[in-house]
Amino acid sequence: MATIAPLVPGAAADTSAQKKEEEKVDYLNLPCPIPYEEVHREALMSLKPELFEGMRFDFTKGLNQKFSLSHSLFMGPTEVPSPSSETIKIPTSHYEFGANFLDPKLMLIGRIMTDGRLNARIKCDLTENLTLKANAQLTNEPHMSHGIANFDYKGTDFRTQLQVGNGALFGASYIQSLTPYLSLGGEVFWSGQHRKSGLGYAARYNTDKMVATGQVASTGMVLLSYVQKVSEKVSLASEFMYNYMSRDVTASFGYDYILRQCRLRGKIDSNGTVSAFLEERLNMGLNFIISAELDHWKKDYKFGFGLTVGE
Repeated sequence: MATIAPLVPGAAADTSAQKKEEEKVDYLNLPCPIPYEEVHREALMSLKPELFEGMRFDFTKGLNQKFSLSHSLFMGPTEVPSPSSETIKIPTSHYEFGANFLDPKLMLIGRIMTDGRLNARIKCDLTENLTLKANAQLTNEPHMSHGIANFDYKGTDFRTQLQVGNGALFGASYIQSLTPYLSLGGEVFWSGQHRKSGLGYAARYNTDKMVATGQVASTGMVLLSYVQKVSEKVSLASEFMYNYMSRDVTASFGYDYILRQCRLRGKIDSNGTVSAFLEERLNMGLNFIISAELDHWKKDYKFGFGLTVGE
């Protein structure tokens, strides 16, 4: 005969108290938030793929575990400004040579193009919490070269960044975790060359299934984004951007679908633009890329395909 376990009067109360204690927020042990400049990164993965028009070929050859060389060839049109609404495109092509040094505490990336432009990136971990990031572009055109250096400090439950660039550019940002899911931050910048300054605020709420972000800046930009993680391989994203200075409004909806051998991303927005970006893995170290963007209002259609060799 089955026996019935006796009921303990305080068992239900103990279980309820234990759940409340687990749900209580430990404000002394909050997670470190992501950098302020990356609050929208999940939405950008779906809504802002690296679209291109024409043909591109990328080859990367590793010389050892830390050093590698890269070669990139691109053939496609370049858009030039036009007084009319029609887009004017001029056929162009260029070759790019690059060198990469990757180490757990030091990253050096350099690119030089056939038109004389030189791009360089540096990321160096000065300490366990302090990181230096620098980007520079040198060109033969007058007043077109620029450089920016960022000092990022990572705390236990906050991040802060100091930015210095040519043209008397100064900026600072700070983001703080308030709960395990919510973080708030702000930024300030000053451009002495253009005599402009600005403030910005951002909020981010993320769980295992969704990410919601909002950002407001004194430049007139209001940006809201939401990402729903349907599964480990499928994500849906939406974005609303409004500029109260120019009265421009744009709403976008995108997707990110990861299959066994390929990754498909795309979006559609309120301006009548539809885009898609496909990365197909043909073999180990060999990827095929297809890019497409259709702007029905401007009647501008862009198609591109490429091949990437090397990891």
